[in-house]
Amino acid sequence: YIRPDDSIARTIVAILGSTMLLKASEISVYWFESKVLSKYIVWVQNGVFLVFAAVKVILILQQASLIAFVWIMLAEAVVVAIILLGVMNKYGLLLTKLRVSTKRAKLLLKDSWPLLLSSVSITIYLQIDKIMLGHMIGDEAVGIYSVALLISELWYFIPMVIVASTFPSMIESKKRSEKQYYARLQKLFDLMVVISVGLALLATFLSTSIVILLFGEVYRDAGIILSIHIWAAVFVFLGVASSKWYLIENLQRTMLIYGIFGALLNIFLNFILITRFSFYGAALGTLLTAFFVNFLIDLINVKTRKIFLLKLRALNIIGIYLRNYKTQ
Repeated sequence: YIRPDDSIARTIVAILGSTMLLKASEISVYWFESKVLSKYIVWVQNGVFLVFAAVKVILILQQASLIAFVWIMLAEAVVVAIILLGVMNKYGLLLTKLRVSTKRAKLLLKDSWPLLLSSVSITIYLQIDKIMLGHMIGDEAVGIYSVALLISELWYFIPMVIVASTFPSMIESKKRSEKQYYARLQKLFDLMVVISVGLALLATFLSTSIVILLFGEVYRDAGIILSIHIWAAVFVFLGVASSKWYLIENLQRTMLIYGIFGALLNIFLNFILITRFSFYGAALGTLLTAFFVNFLIDLINVKTRKIFLLKLRALNIIGIYLRNYKTQ
């Protein structure tokens, strides 16, 4: 519907879309995370990534077609899925002992449907800017914008890894003491801010140099986009950290509402800002959306105001120093 005459785009979507069939292998990821044994997952994913990165370099040197890179991405997903299941079979659960439970499936879907729709909404507000740029400005603008996003969003795995590793201990701390639970959450938010602000400052001052070094002079405009978009990481990091709090507190429907609001807000902002500022406006729209959805909206909702105050305290860099270092 979006690109009716673009057969290449449809082929790419068909090939990459088939990777969704491999998502079942991620049960191994969640099992190891529940046991705080993420090292196995990191070894597998990083190892396969490095191998296929080398393959992609070879394809670049041979000036291979775009479709060839798409097939390599599918192959990478297949290899990761097979190895993950193999590692779980050896170091965790035996595959032969896994059983299908319709009752359990219904229960999981009943509890998780707000999260499913929330994830769809979040994906929309993180990706809709590129689609709107392509229609409102052109594919060249999308290319320049995508380069900036590639560097900016490269770091989003950091909060996911940290939060996944700390999630089991957060649940245990809540069982023991509410005070200890929120103290740990505060430390987690503090860490998210320190890392994200550090990355944002570095990227802001070196953005153009980094882009030119990696992609060449033709992508110079992506440097300014990067210096704007990278600050969304501060609120994305906080959002990833607080997402586990919503789960523990059984606020899945709140996450759904926030996700839908974020998608609608980003579409609205893009219509206004892309028209006036081109791809710079798209970056600004993402930053503003991340600020509202991952931070400010918690102030409006009485149920989430407590977590807003923790985030607000974390944004005080001096306060982080006083809480975590001066008292030591």
